[in-house]
Amino acid sequence: MRQRLLLGAHMSIAGGLHTAIERGCSINCAAIQMFVKNNMQWFAPPLARDEIRAFLEHQQRRELSAIFAHANYLINLAATNPQFHANSIRALSEELIRADQLELPFLVLHPGAHLGAGEEAGLEKIVNSIDRVFRKIPKVKTRIALETTAGQGSCLGHRFEQIAYIIQHVREPERLCVCLDTAHVFAAGYNIGSEAGVRKTFREFDRVIGLERLAAIHLNDSKTVRGSRVDRHEHIGKGRIGLDAFRFIMRNRRFRRIPKVLETPKDKEMREDVENLKTLRGLLGSGGSPNRQKASPARTD
Repeated sequence: MRQRLLLGAHMSIAGGLHTAIERGCSINCAAIQMFVKNNMQWFAPPLARDEIRAFLEHQQRRELSAIFAHANYLINLAATNPQFHANSIRALSEELIRADQLELPFLVLHPGAHLGAGEEAGLEKIVNSIDRVFRKIPKVKTRIALETTAGQGSCLGHRFEQIAYIIQHVREPERLCVCLDTAHVFAAGYNIGSEAGVRKTFREFDRVIGLERLAAIHLNDSKTVRGSRVDRHEHIGKGRIGLDAFRFIMRNRRFRRIPKVLETPKDKEMREDVENLKTLRGLLGSGGSPNRQKASPARTD
């Protein structure tokens, strides 16, 4: 039996957490990403039992093969302001608890911005912050998926080595995984604008971090040029990356079990998602199934 393609998009939770499931299913997603609370507020009341039940027992949930969460954008584990840092620790802990209650496997997180303190100090603070969070919630099973960033401002995570440093130095590395964002790595300077370049980039990811850590992929084109360090998402095939990177990811058997979601601009009707998903499925070639050419299932090159 052919495995369903783990492809979808980020879905709004307006109207309740369970509505993300309904929105995803309405445009034939097999995977969705969602927030577990308002993404522009630090905190929210604990989830009520009926909210959790409505999500876990939703009749359409089985139609989705993968659901995972994204942390709110205020969190900065490298924050230099003491109150901001304390809020970040508390917010991340509470969001991981919420994600765990919803039985979501991981929560995507931007590692943090050092805000002038320097890369080394920033990375150390992120490591210590993650350790503090995990000590607070020892029984939570939801992992943190560190997201590759564009490196805008003082944001860390734009080099694979920075992500690897965090994983290697936390006390519980088994509770971490990685989410790769195509627009971010391109803006950070990685050459994924050609087939040779995207192959090389994933080889480097495997060497520095390890493909076994890759838990999700954000499929976003980039409005900005390679190396710009500016994070601006564009629709698939309409940005600066081109289609080679997306064709490679869609066809490579190594990524078949990894959920791939869009974070591209859209209206409430999600027409843009529908069009972008159509473009991505079209890259599979005949039959809509992953490429079965000479490449081994265990290789990305």
